[in-house]
Amino acid sequence: MARPSSAAAHHTFHPLKVAAVDRLTDDSVAVTLTVPAELRELYRHTPGQHLTLRRRLAGGTEIRRTYSICTPAPGPAEEPEHLQVGVRQVEGGEFSTYALKELAAGDTVEVLPPAGRFVLEPRPGTYAAIVGGSGITPVLSIAATLLDRCPEARFCLIRSDRTTASTMFLEEVADLKDRWPDRFQLVSVLSREEQQAGLVSGRLDEERLTTLLPSLLPVPSVDGWFLCGPYGLVQSSERALRALGVARDRVHQEIFHVDDGAAPTVDRAPAPAHSTVTATLDGRSGSWPVKDGESLLETVLRNRADAPYACKGGVCGTCRAFLVSGEIRMDRNFALEPEEVDAGYVLACQSHPVGEEVELDFDR
Repeated sequence: MARPSSAAAHHTFHPLKVAAVDRLTDDSVAVTLTVPAELRELYRHTPGQHLTLRRRLAGGTEIRRTYSICTPAPGPAEEPEHLQVGVRQVEGGEFSTYALKELAAGDTVEVLPPAGRFVLEPRPGTYAAIVGGSGITPVLSIAATLLDRCPEARFCLIRSDRTTASTMFLEEVADLKDRWPDRFQLVSVLSREEQQAGLVSGRLDEERLTTLLPSLLPVPSVDGWFLCGPYGLVQSSERALRALGVARDRVHQEIFHVDDGAAPTVDRAPAPAHSTVTATLDGRSGSWPVKDGESLLETVLRNRADAPYACKGGVCGTCRAFLVSGEIRMDRNFALEPEEVDAGYVLACQSHPVGEEVELDFDR
């Protein structure tokens, strides 16, 4: 049987059996998935990557959501028999509500192979993360893998949660502190609960972070900063690091949720009367007319149901594509680093044509 191309394989959902659904807090669970032997190489992940999960509903509707892998990455000689993701219930969230209230061991979930660029390949150095809420999930994998693989590496985790009861992976993070007390530094801040020891409770805003960070570690010598969580916390953290002189290329960020009011205003260029998008996906190309008001992803999906996407909100980055030619405007972008945009990458779900012809390549 012919093996699928690398690009095709990473755009293909595979059914994975649920091994366990473990309650973390009142509104979050850890879902453990079993990876069959024939798929283990395909599902090998880099610390910090995520999985896209799909649920099909009656009538052909489907729900897709991305959740970060929280388990350490396998070593070069290991195969990932299980993958675990953390799921926090969000108000009105169809998949998260299903995961917390219905999903059970023995069920099957359709899953794309690991993806995402909020990653850290284990290497010596000093690294730090500022996370909020469920933003701990990818950083847990990053920190655990780094500390296990690199005896010379150090990691500082600054986490913000509402209360102790709402804190995801509390025991797992404590275990890191117990295993590597000299190389893992943990700072916990609660925004809605008084703490008996440690920092004063309250939000981690830009002013507070600008004062706090230099007291915790030598900011200029940190090799990489990882910011993950709600949009407000990530933005405040980025501004604080910039004020402290941290170079842009040392700061990596992933946003889990963005309120509509947080989206920046975009100058909307007038749409052309007629536009055509040409897209390459899994080695096959096609050209189709763009309907009025459609995003480029919507146009491609009308003709290629296998086009990659998840959130459709400019947050997850699953629909990332290379702009081969033409001009587009993006409504918003919370997933691509400035270097990626400069290199020509766009989010298809947020992209609209400015000229009459646009060409995208989803395989690059």
